[in-house]
Amino acid sequence: MPARPEGELILALETSCDETAAAVVAGGRSVLSSVVASQVDAHKIYGGVVPEIASRMHIEAVSGVVEEALNQAGITASQIDAVAVTHAPGLVGALLVGVNFAKGYACALGKPLVPVHHLRGHVAANYLARVSGHGHAYPDLEPPFLCLIVSGGHTHIVEVLDYTEFRVLGRTRDDAAGEALDKTARLLGLPYPGGPHLDRLGRGGDPKAFTFPRPKVAGHPYDFSFSGLKTAAVNQLQKCSVQLPPVMAATLHSAFSIDFAASFQYAVADYLCQNTLRAARDYGYRKLALAGGVCANSALRSEACARCAAQGIELYLPELQFCGDNAAMIAAQGYYEARAGHFAGYDLNASPSLGIE
Repeated sequence: MPARPEGELILALETSCDETAAAVVAGGRSVLSSVVASQVDAHKIYGGVVPEIASRMHIEAVSGVVEEALNQAGITASQIDAVAVTHAPGLVGALLVGVNFAKGYACALGKPLVPVHHLRGHVAANYLARVSGHGHAYPDLEPPFLCLIVSGGHTHIVEVLDYTEFRVLGRTRDDAAGEALDKTARLLGLPYPGGPHLDRLGRGGDPKAFTFPRPKVAGHPYDFSFSGLKTAAVNQLQKCSVQLPPVMAATLHSAFSIDFAASFQYAVADYLCQNTLRAARDYGYRKLALAGGVCANSALRSEACARCAAQGIELYLPELQFCGDNAAMIAAQGYYEARAGHFAGYDLNASPSLGIE
């Protein structure tokens, strides 16, 4: 039998959307393996995730990714201490694949089953990092701290009071930041998934070439509204199309499109940083973490680094491989959920809209 790595071993599964992932993490911090089977090519022709296709592909892939995760970690299934699984939130059919597989696997091995909230997992991706936003080594991140969770479906400012205790200070009232980026990418004729393509297109562009609003939510200074930003992008493109036909796909590599992409991303990053740093100031936090798929965006990372450095706030960023959906982050959070005694029975069900708190 292979030698046992140091620390409790958590095998985790993540199937909340269109990534089938499995990972093994020791002690909540050390990644022994992280395997992700992407479905991007299958959904690309539809311009977005098709839930029924996602569920079927999870069923086809889940057993293989778990086996590969164990092989990469150099351990056997009997050596794991617990099985963690994303049970909320997400696409209900996709979640059910992971939840049911995890229940069967834990039962067969006689191991505890640990339910993990997807957004808590994104926060825990920061526990796997080793380099700060300012580029220097730092001690392991520990609560309390403030975290901006920003993805295609979620935008939250959250107090991480302890490893399993969270309080939401602000959230989007309509669209998520990632959705706004993807929509604008589609307007520019960029392929799915739009966010990363928009990021690449905008590099080197003028972030001040176009002006976009920063909507305020009356009485809620930390909340966001990205619907207006999307509408402003549509209106500006329609206005410019009269003078610069055609604006869309044919001008992808024009100075206009590059500047437009850079300006829109700057507006999103500026908006996110404004509200988050306001919350950090008001609540006295000197440690800030970013989490979620959109925190891979270069404009957001750059803006957050600059502003935190200017204000003396220590910024924590996940490694790029742990920004998007993955199971390593679920295993990391699963370790702390298990330490808190948060286990589930075999009646565990998927919860597609459960809050992080």
